[in-house]
Amino acid sequence: MNTKSSNMATSKHTDIDLFDLVPYTSLEEIEKIHASLYATFRSHLTIPIAFRIHQLHQLARMAQENAPLFAKAVYLDLGRPEQEAYMAEIGPIVQRSLICARDVREWVGVREDEEGGEGGGEKVYGHSLEDRVQEWQRSWKPRVRREARGVACVISPWNYPMMLSLQPLYGAIAAGCCVLIKLSEIAPHYASLLSKLLPRYLDERAYKVVLGEVKEVERVLELKWDSIFYTGNSRIARLIAAAAAKHLTPCTLELGGKSPVILDENLAFFKEDGKMGGAVERAARRVLWGKINNAGQICVTPDYVLCPRSLLPLFLPALRKTLATFFPDGALNSNSFSRVVSLTHWNRLKDLLRRSEGEIVAGGGMLEPGFDQEGAEKGNRTQRGGKLEPTVVIVKEGDSLLEGEIFGPILPILVVDDVDHAIQYINSKPHPLVLYMFTEDEQTKERILNNTTSGNVCINDTFQQMAVNELPFGGVGESGYGRQVLKNSFDLFTYERAVVDVPKDAEPVISARYPPYTTKSFSIMASSAFLPIPESSPPPERAVNSRGVVGGNGHAAHPKNEHGLRGLFHRNGHTHTDDHTHAHHNALTGAPGDKHQGLGGSAVGNVSGAGGGASVAMGNMHM
Repeated sequence: MNTKSSNMATSKHTDIDLFDLVPYTSLEEIEKIHASLYATFRSHLTIPIAFRIHQLHQLARMAQENAPLFAKAVYLDLGRPEQEAYMAEIGPIVQRSLICARDVREWVGVREDEEGGEGGGEKVYGHSLEDRVQEWQRSWKPRVRREARGVACVISPWNYPMMLSLQPLYGAIAAGCCVLIKLSEIAPHYASLLSKLLPRYLDERAYKVVLGEVKEVERVLELKWDSIFYTGNSRIARLIAAAAAKHLTPCTLELGGKSPVILDENLAFFKEDGKMGGAVERAARRVLWGKINNAGQICVTPDYVLCPRSLLPLFLPALRKTLATFFPDGALNSNSFSRVVSLTHWNRLKDLLRRSEGEIVAGGGMLEPGFDQEGAEKGNRTQRGGKLEPTVVIVKEGDSLLEGEIFGPILPILVVDDVDHAIQYINSKPHPLVLYMFTEDEQTKERILNNTTSGNVCINDTFQQMAVNELPFGGVGESGYGRQVLKNSFDLFTYERAVVDVPKDAEPVISARYPPYTTKSFSIMASSAFLPIPESSPPPERAVNSRGVVGGNGHAAHPKNEHGLRGLFHRNGHTHTDDHTHAHHNALTGAPGDKHQGLGGSAVGNVSGAGGGASVAMGNMHM
């Protein structure tokens, strides 16, 4: 990749050297930053709507005017292609900051200040509930104000460093909060760049950056904050939640987990692009695209595929075909494919493959770690991670690749009997951040939705749950709690403050509450206890099948499935007839004479041998 922006204008701030890394923040400075942010918040600097709008515009300007710098920084840290940097980080921050600036008045509930207060002709009134309350309470002007929580602490990760640090920031700015951002040391070029640029655009009295590693994070978490926002893994999240609990600080945890892909075996019988099985090729293309972005280092990446055994002879060749199309010269030689972020993560992924008893059926090639030449010339000798080809592995339950979140370009395929079997497997694991499914059957979609739990769902694609700005994003259970993106981000950093203004004219209505109590006052004040309750009865219980699925009955045959999958191969003269595919099909179906002794019979040898406008397409992605 050309590390300079080849398609966009040069950055406004040409004086910034990306290789001149900013030193870590001292522990003493962290305490001073904390105190100064609280002093700023108490001064009400961040509360006027005009201030918030200007800061949001400045955030958009920072991203737009320095887009080439940001793109190069994430390339240096992650080897990310320029297009991915623009469509997944720079573009969304510009767009969403502008949307926040446009809509924040509505979210807050601004009204004209007839008395001319500190808001410059506007005041925060809140959202009236007069049309929802009982008639005798309307004169009380019941309303809800969304108030800034105070000073927020954002702890962001390395994998999408710009998006995952600035998305919480725009929400906190819109909310009227002051913010400290602790950036990941694993993306040092981005962290240094933001620490240099942020005070040039945003009011540095209200928004600060902290750089560092473990001891700096520990010091940050010893201090009291009004809100904590963390993106990362569940192990660290538990430590952060415990630290927040000491101060009763609300926190948002955006975590990850193993996001599964369910394939419906009936995809084989839908004609697409003029041929049967075209839906399978589309599924393979979209699943693999989701897996290769940022080399699979995304919390919403498809972690593994649950593939019906009857569909495997179609799905595997479709994956291989897609790989060849995406990377005609191989992924290791492609400028459209990222590297593994660091040596630590590189060794972790190699160990996962080494311990796996699955069989590599596509990919597996590796390009060993090295140093960035330009950085090395300027004294930056931090070793980067290597490149690992998108690697497809057929596994059994209990395999190392199914233990935890992979966070890399490895795609395990677990063979199941049918959709209900897939549902049963998913329900035996912690709740995922995202559930992906590929099916054209509406009943199957509903059965999966009704019988599983996940933070988000995407049907017949990957990542596009994040392309819709209006949808909330977040996890459930092990994948985290709290929701973000636009107004949901605003809501995270505010709280609902209920307000009533009871006039003197209400006295006749409320006077029955005063002692001495009488029969008349009782009949008035206790009347709600005697409201009539309508008749009702429980609905009939729905049957649960042997796999614990409500309404599950396996797959009904598709109308075009007159001859079964084997009939499909012979009837169409299908291309999926290579020996390797049929060997796997025989191994999975128990056909005699196959050289493989079930899944994983020769897997260890295979694994060890493996050592040798964009926002519409991608979605305004948050990872």
